[in-house]
Amino acid sequence: MISIIDYGAGNLRSVQNTLAELGAVYKLIDTPDAVLKADKLILPGVGHFGQLMMSLDALKLRTPILEKIASGTPFFGICLGMQALFSGSDEAPELEGLNLYPERIQRFPAGARVPHMGWNSLQVKPDSKLMTGLPEPIYVYFANSYYAPPVEVTSATCDYQLPFTAAIERGNVYGVQFHPEKSGPTGLRIVRNFLELA
Repeated sequence: MISIIDYGAGNLRSVQNTLAELGAVYKLIDTPDAVLKADKLILPGVGHFGQLMMSLDALKLRTPILEKIASGTPFFGICLGMQALFSGSDEAPELEGLNLYPERIQRFPAGARVPHMGWNSLQVKPDSKLMTGLPEPIYVYFANSYYAPPVEVTSATCDYQLPFTAAIERGNVYGVQFHPEKSGPTGLRIVRNFLELA
């Protein structure tokens, strides 16, 4: 069963609707014990990096999430849920992310219209598993003022003033900066790919 981490915010309903459309069985969870028992984890996110991290810490979910990732449990971070995997964010410089990756989340440069809102295309690495079966060009829906720089685990980038990480893939950890649940049939296929690959 898929477990969606409910930290009191985020785009839960749209993620639930996507999973329901795919016929997936899921539940909402918000306790350390439930995280540790999960077969697959999804961390959705909209809003502020600081709010997300403070909520995860208040619910004592940081350590169990990292333990489950380390144990090989499939993990899928969406938008802010992907950004949480990094060391921190300029949006809340006083708070530490989950620190799976050492790089920091940054704000788009001065002059860029923020948030980066709407449809944009992806540049996908040939070995991407999340994008399997999708004809190019691949267009997905973004809503972000902050971005992750391209890193070793980046499997797709997007250009908005500069290239940034649109998707990450390594082992059991997957993440996307865009909103697959708002990206129509393309987004459905990406979520299905995660569920089937995981």
